[in-house]
Amino acid sequence: MASTDTGADTEKDGATALGDRRTSSDLAGVEAGLDALDSVQAGGPAPLRETLIRKVLPPVTAVALVLVVWQVLVWAHVAPDYKLPSPSDVWGEVRDAWVQGTLLDYIWTSVSRGLLGFLLALAIGTPLGLLVARVAFVRAAIGPILSGLQSLPSVAWVPPAVIWLGLNDSMMYAVILLGAVPSIANGLVAGIDQIPPLFLRAGRTMGATGLREARHIVMPGALPGYLAGLKQGWAFSWRSLMAAEIIASSPDLGVGLGQLLENGRNNSSMSQVFLAIFLILLVGIAIDLLIFSPLERWVLRSRGLLVTR
Repeated sequence: MASTDTGADTEKDGATALGDRRTSSDLAGVEAGLDALDSVQAGGPAPLRETLIRKVLPPVTAVALVLVVWQVLVWAHVAPDYKLPSPSDVWGEVRDAWVQGTLLDYIWTSVSRGLLGFLLALAIGTPLGLLVARVAFVRAAIGPILSGLQSLPSVAWVPPAVIWLGLNDSMMYAVILLGAVPSIANGLVAGIDQIPPLFLRAGRTMGATGLREARHIVMPGALPGYLAGLKQGWAFSWRSLMAAEIIASSPDLGVGLGQLLENGRNNSSMSQVFLAIFLILLVGIAIDLLIFSPLERWVLRSRGLLVTR
């Protein structure tokens, strides 16, 4: 009887060992497959030719197509010349502004205001968003107000800002803040609401409370929504600034892109109007490509959501 039990135990141990070996083999196969997948995804940088074809050629083609259609409309005389200038006329405005040394001044006047106003909005909107998201009473009190302010057109703040502060840079920054702060705060609130409660409970269990919780758990967890709020906040900052520069004009304020657009309207110069529109669009695209797109790629890559090819 004892020998029978011993044989059964030996057979059971052998089966267990075989199962363990199979499990180890399966895990090794899975790990090898994941490593191979990672090596494919995290391969070296794409060749220059492929990068040019995938990332540079499409926008260049789109711009060329717009210019061709624009020139065809000019040749077809769908509108008088004073209403629809040709691309060469607008390029002439660019050349004249460059020769006179005013082109970069137009751009820098608006960009410096927009970036400084956005940084101020960031410094105010971030703690405000944390407060609204983490304190129920504050959320019930001012949460709907932030949502209402976000939907309010920025141009509506220009007349009261002029009356309150006068025609100066403070008025410009006030309009930017009123347009951008709600978007930044609401973006952070949305990001915090999407954090799994388990992460917060685990952080508290490990002693992360107060500012430590906000720094190490809440802000990293809310980063995708927060970044979306930052992009929208910049868009509101830029549009608010353009509205303020178009409506409020003064020699003390200098000539930004919005004022350049208004000057073109006052002078009935559509080529100058088109120049201002293109510069406004160019700055918006440049800020997105140089600041927000790299940030988005970094966030996605840090979460394993971006395949590098």
